[in-house]
Amino acid sequence: MEDVAQERRLEVGRQRRARTRANIVAAAFDLFGSEEGLFTRIEDIAAKAGVTRATFYNHFGGMAELREAVSYEVTHDFLEGVNTITRSLSDPRERASTAIRLYLHRARLDRRWAWSMVNISANGIVFGAETHRQAELTVAEAMQAGLLHLRSSVLGRDLVLGTTLSAISTMLRGEGEQDQPELVAGHILLAMGVPFDTAKEIANRPLPTLGSPRCSLD
Repeated sequence: MEDVAQERRLEVGRQRRARTRANIVAAAFDLFGSEEGLFTRIEDIAAKAGVTRATFYNHFGGMAELREAVSYEVTHDFLEGVNTITRSLSDPRERASTAIRLYLHRARLDRRWAWSMVNISANGIVFGAETHRQAELTVAEAMQAGLLHLRSSVLGRDLVLGTTLSAISTMLRGEGEQDQPELVAGHILLAMGVPFDTAKEIANRPLPTLGSPRCSLD
């Protein structure tokens, strides 16, 4: 009986710890998801989550670790949906273009998500580690297929992610064209060496429907 009671106490403690961590991540998302979110401090997040600074550090080593946790929560399911769609596309250039457009269309529909991406990326890995890896992998596949001629997949990854992030900032300011996602995707392909007419055609192919994006922090 004593062993059962001890295990129960441990389980209650694990659940309490998980709830506290989730509250901190949710508070951070709320703060990062505003125009002023770039200036969010640990003290701000702790206060919103209703925890002490010491409790924050019991769960996260610092802001970099927290940013990655938030980026995972707000992009993982979305990226899974994007990957499900793009996996059926044989041309890696089209996979890259489709992913870019889906991210930009999502940003247009959800300003809080868009601001969180901009603010989290400002002092960390752009769009988080998962998206970062996937972008480079897609570029590498296109290079291996002889469809892109770049010095490295890292260069292509930075063209994709850096330009997409900048485009999100532009859209948040109410600038850009109505077909900004397609224009951006096409010009990223062009910058990576795809001929103009081909880049334009790929970037304007019918865009698959992703469905309603879900965020586990909502």
